[in-house]
Amino acid sequence: MSDLPFASPYVPNTDEDRAAMLAEVGAASIDDLFTDIPAEFRNPVLRIPAPMSEMDLRQEMERLASRNFHAGAHPSFLGAGVYNHYSPAVIPPLVTRGEFLTSYTPYQPEVSQGTLQGTFEFQTMMAQIFGMEVSNAGMYDGASALAEAALMACRVTKHARVAILSTVNPHYAEAVRAYSGPQDIEVYTIEPDATELQPDTAAVLAQNPNFFGYIEDLQRLSDMAHAAGALFCLSADPIAAAMLQPPGAYGADIATGEGQALGVPMSFGGPYVGIFTCRKEFIRQLPGRIVGQTVDTQGRTGYVLTLQPREQHIRREHATSNICTSTALIGLWATMYTALMGKRGLRHVAELTYQKAHYAAGRIAELPNYDIALEGTFFQEFVVRCPKPPAEINLRLEEHGIIGGLDVSDRIENGMLFCVTEVNSREQIDELVAALEGIR
Repeated sequence: MSDLPFASPYVPNTDEDRAAMLAEVGAASIDDLFTDIPAEFRNPVLRIPAPMSEMDLRQEMERLASRNFHAGAHPSFLGAGVYNHYSPAVIPPLVTRGEFLTSYTPYQPEVSQGTLQGTFEFQTMMAQIFGMEVSNAGMYDGASALAEAALMACRVTKHARVAILSTVNPHYAEAVRAYSGPQDIEVYTIEPDATELQPDTAAVLAQNPNFFGYIEDLQRLSDMAHAAGALFCLSADPIAAAMLQPPGAYGADIATGEGQALGVPMSFGGPYVGIFTCRKEFIRQLPGRIVGQTVDTQGRTGYVLTLQPREQHIRREHATSNICTSTALIGLWATMYTALMGKRGLRHVAELTYQKAHYAAGRIAELPNYDIALEGTFFQEFVVRCPKPPAEINLRLEEHGIIGGLDVSDRIENGMLFCVTEVNSREQIDELVAALEGIR
């Protein structure tokens, strides 16, 4: 080993330190700490291929990537929480500029004005889209946003019981239960036609459109929640909110959503940005950061971190959040998309999505042995009852170069949840219908 000091490894613990720690936990050696792992898995042989040149490695990675069956190369009718919307070409070169791509949490607001302004604009637009009074700077994703809404409702009402509709995305419901369990919050399920709640319920959690794509009687649910002294929390699609009534119109106390629909690429599942809005009176119980607008001593517009309720900033007993990852970059993407599209553009996307989804549903319903499984008004998703198991149908669709819908046969017999957005052309929809017609 070289005599240069920087060539020596840094060893933080001496042999005596390690012996003392092992003695404290009652272990004779470091190997004893891993006895719960079966011996055959403790030190597996790593089958790493031989080194490759940069050119050969790139070609190999491209070969592997080409095996992915994805919406960028094939017509896709898969939704269920992640949606394929067109993103204007101007966004990627803007959002990946160095000052955006490398920006971090603005702990020094006075030198982070650009980052703070981007977040302020995100908050403003999300509050406007959802028809709510206050928005935070973003959450991890739509699922964690709804889970945080449940915790916040319990803080506001001082109750520890939450009702969630059976038609909420099951992954969102799972996140709600995962967040609530350690807080000793009981989560129980109700049906959309429920007329009463259990005593001491803090909130009713619903989704619009629901997991199956349909619009429920949200005003009735809101009234039921408020009559029982509970809050009404609604997870909403921001694109749908551009055409349908926004959460605020139903008297929602907390409205959350997944910001990915606002032009953010699907990216094989993330990263995304959660939307979290609420009524102004609950702002002190809001999780996450809030950026505010002010003026400096010279009268110039400036931006500051107005609310920082996480454990690193205030006393733990007063903290309402432990969000440690900034989703500002994805929030900026959604903000740029919203600004570029504008009010009319967002509505146009929503209308195209609605019309194309209904065209697809109408065509599929004409096929023998296929029918629309649920009644009611839907936005961009609908459930089709198929003549064969959806898993089998999806394999057949892949042979036609088509990504089919989500298998929901665990909820509806032979049910497949199809999604259609503005990016699906009439030709793609007709190809889907023709392929389904050949599968009986």
